[in-house]
Amino acid sequence: MKLINLLLNILWLFLCGIWMALGYLIAALICFILIVTIPFGVASLRIAGFVLWPFGRTTVERPDAGAPSFIGNVIWVIFAGWWLALGHLITSIPLFLSIIGIPFGWANLKLIPISLMPLGREVVPSDQGFAGR
Repeated sequence: MKLINLLLNILWLFLCGIWMALGYLIAALICFILIVTIPFGVASLRIAGFVLWPFGRTTVERPDAGAPSFIGNVIWVIFAGWWLALGHLITSIPLFLSIIGIPFGWANLKLIPISLMPLGREVVPSDQGFAGR
């Protein structure tokens, strides 16, 4: 299973992972420059790492996330989340047009909810994420 995840991650990296991670890094940089939005920058960096190497990992909601995470996610969607979600959508289109890219197109679409609401989530190994459900 680890070999399959490694191969999928390498293909993902070259097909779309680098470009999408760059989008998250730019969002993080802007958040760090604005100082007040540093928590958004930290969340953006966490998701950038996940988007760069997603196979074998998943995101789960943190049990201690509450109203502040919800309010932060609303602010995030307005200023950065929808741009990143649009990037995932646009990136998935050429992937769907190629035979080898179809699974990666689906993976890109599955990342849209995470790009819209990154606060209150953490990245965990896939087997740990499914065990909690």
